[in-house]
Amino acid sequence: MQNRPELTVTRVRHPLKFRLLQVKRVQALTPLLKRVTLTGEDLADFESASFDDHVKVFFPEPGADKPALPVAGPDGPVFPSDRPRPTARDYTPRRFDRAARELDIDFVLHDAGPATTWAAQARPGQHLGIAGPRGSFVVPTGFDWHLLIGDETALPAIARRLEELPAGSRVAAILEIADFSAQIEFDTAVDLHVVWRHRNEAGGQDDALLQAVRDTYLPDGDGYVWAAGESSAIRAVRQHLCTERGIDKTRIRASSYWRRGAAAVHESIDD
Repeated sequence: MQNRPELTVTRVRHPLKFRLLQVKRVQALTPLLKRVTLTGEDLADFESASFDDHVKVFFPEPGADKPALPVAGPDGPVFPSDRPRPTARDYTPRRFDRAARELDIDFVLHDAGPATTWAAQARPGQHLGIAGPRGSFVVPTGFDWHLLIGDETALPAIARRLEELPAGSRVAAILEIADFSAQIEFDTAVDLHVVWRHRNEAGGQDDALLQAVRDTYLPDGDGYVWAAGESSAIRAVRQHLCTERGIDKTRIRASSYWRRGAAAVHESIDD
């Protein structure tokens, strides 16, 4: 691995701010992916410096019109004492338009839960709260090649990355989804090779994503791997790339976006 300063990954911190936003548009991208466009003057100073940023989304409690947002206190968020603490989940800022005061968030409608329940009925005029991003993990675009790996939950970040990479960038994307209906089209100018794996056609194979990564050719040069999805699957992918393919750990960004049998999981995977 060459020492190329222009390929140094950086971290950027952002001030913590809680924002109350209103739904402007709702669009079904696939049967399992719904885009909600939020708007509001609270977005005037919103910042998202990386494609895999995440914001904390706060949902109204049952019967409420708006979520009970906290305020930033000296020791962290302070929630209203007279209302239940709102349910919150992490989501990728898919698109942000400062001039229009618009923020797109794509919701995967998979497991039953408060976020899926809300997104399934989302309509213009409703309210959500967001906080963050607290920080951004900025991966340079100038690598010789990029490998993007994930399931449905990673599609918003991967789609955003493909839009933001320079024209002609060499990119492979390995994506595990339920079936053909969950595939999306990417708006990108990169040199893209996509591998789709359909779980419903794999006979319950738990390692379909790992097997697809095993079958993927990795070119010479300085590359970067980004992977996100179900915790155990992404851990196996990361281990394979490090131990069997010789990818340096500093050139892999791996994250658990969810874990089977658990709720509200979002964490980086490292040693």
